Amino acid sequence: MLCAECDLVFVPPPFHVDTDSERERYLSHNNQIWDRSYRQFLGKLWRELYPKLAVGMSGLDFGAGPGPALAAMMSEDGFDVAIYDPFFQPDAEALQRKYDFITCTETVEHFKRPRDEFNLLISLLRPGGWLGIMTGMLDNRDGFHGWYYHLDPTHIVFYSTTTMRWVSEWLGCTVEMPAKNVALFRKP
Repeated sequence: MLCAECDLVFVPPPFHVDTDSERERYLSHNNQIWDRSYRQFLGKLWRELYPKLAVGMSGLDFGAGPGPALAAMMSEDGFDVAIYDPFFQPDAEALQRKYDFITCTETVEHFKRPRDEFNLLISLLRPGGWLGIMTGMLDNRDGFHGWYYHLDPTHIVFYSTTTMRWVSEWLGCTVEMPAKNVALFRKP
C-alpha cells in the first residue's frame, strides 16, 4: 500500500510475519562483529555521521541485531555506545537515557508502527543530536517488483527520499541525505 501523504510504501499488518519467523530471519544473516564486509557495509552510515560528532559523545545503536558490529566500531572510535535490539538486546534501560546520536542501520524497514518508533528515537536524543538512518530507499516505484529489498518478508515499510523529507518536517528536524540510502536527522 502507498501513503499518499508521505510516500511510504507499506505491507498491511495481516501480511506481517510472526515474531518467531522474524527472529529466525534475523539469525540467518551473516552479521558478525568482526566481519570485514559487514563493517564495510555499516561504514556507509558511520562515515557520514562520524564527522558531525565529538569523541566521547554518547550514542545508541538501535536495532543492532545479533552481531552489534556498528556499536563495536563506534566504541573503537572513542564513543560511549549503548545497544538496544528488541530480539537480541532488549535492554529497557537503554531506552530511558538521552543520547547525542542514535544509529539505526537496516532497521526502519522492520518498523511495525513507524510513527511511534520515530517518535521514540527522537525523544531519546538530546537537543542538537543526530539520528542516522540507513535503509534501502524506494525512489523508483516502477522497479519495486524487481527490487531485492522487498523480497525479505521482514521488510514491511519502504521509505523514499520524499518520505524522509516528510518525516523530518513532521518531527521538526532537519535532514541531510549525504549518500545513497542514508538519512541524517538533526534534532533542533
